[in-house]
Amino acid sequence: MKRSFIAENLLITFLIIAALCLPLAAQAKSIAFSFDDGLDPRIQAQAISWNASILDALSDAQIKSILFPAGKRVDSPMGMKLVKNWGNAGHAIGNHTYFHFNFCSKQVTLEQFITDTKKNEALLKDMPGWTKRMRFPYLKEGETVSKRDGFRSWLTNHGYSSGAVSVDASDWYYNKRFQAWRKSHPDNDLSPYRTAYLNHLWDRTIYYDSLSEQLLNRSIKHVILLHTNAVNSVFLPDIIAMYKSKGWKIISPEEAYQDPVYTMVSTILPAGESILWALAKQNGVKDLRYPAESDTYEKRLLDKLGI
Repeated sequence: MKRSFIAENLLITFLIIAALCLPLAAQAKSIAFSFDDGLDPRIQAQAISWNASILDALSDAQIKSILFPAGKRVDSPMGMKLVKNWGNAGHAIGNHTYFHFNFCSKQVTLEQFITDTKKNEALLKDMPGWTKRMRFPYLKEGETVSKRDGFRSWLTNHGYSSGAVSVDASDWYYNKRFQAWRKSHPDNDLSPYRTAYLNHLWDRTIYYDSLSEQLLNRSIKHVILLHTNAVNSVFLPDIIAMYKSKGWKIISPEEAYQDPVYTMVSTILPAGESILWALAKQNGVKDLRYPAESDTYEKRLLDKLGI
């Protein structure tokens, strides 16, 4: 009996040591959810229900996220109430500029972009959950050195942290197609669209995770860019279940942004895109998808599926 007890304890000790010695690659990979834009009840009839569905899915799964609202979308009493619901639920609120300008446009100056960022901060700074993280519209960070570096300096001087993403996807395109398909097929089974959308998000996740392994020899703590829209209001529970079923851990953005990769800056021009894409471009990785994400990659697939 004594010998059996000793052997059992030795086995337990061995298993603990083996687990502690596992390489990082064998540990669970992780991802945080972030949502861009916010909803505009003035022009989106289902804004209230979409917002509630997304928040309910996050709450049911006990997940914390971050919302990056663009002021022009949420600057109404009801729009601001929807944003406040995110903060009251324990999610962070970041800055996505007011007018959602493309900072790589020659028509948008550094001064205009700074003014627009300040305008959005003034609108949102009293919201519960407000945090100084900057998410660039379209992930565009300037097409010239002076604009890129000028705004980076402004962010540093005004206490902003990164709101970068590692996983970029085309949920905006799937949303456009989903709404059109559902309008013309109101009674159809959603399974084909659900499967196509989940496959897309997983494909993009694996692609960017492979860039992480190639560039940094590890899987970083990922942040995926999603939007507050119809397709995510319907399928977010399935998205959450998918990642969990594949062994991924869903973490908070605050935890994800502790990863050192989000302090790295690229020197590419035009500046922007996924932080991993930008670093890969800087390091000469070949065969990168560009534009980083667009309907070019998805249209043929959805056309073939008839959805």
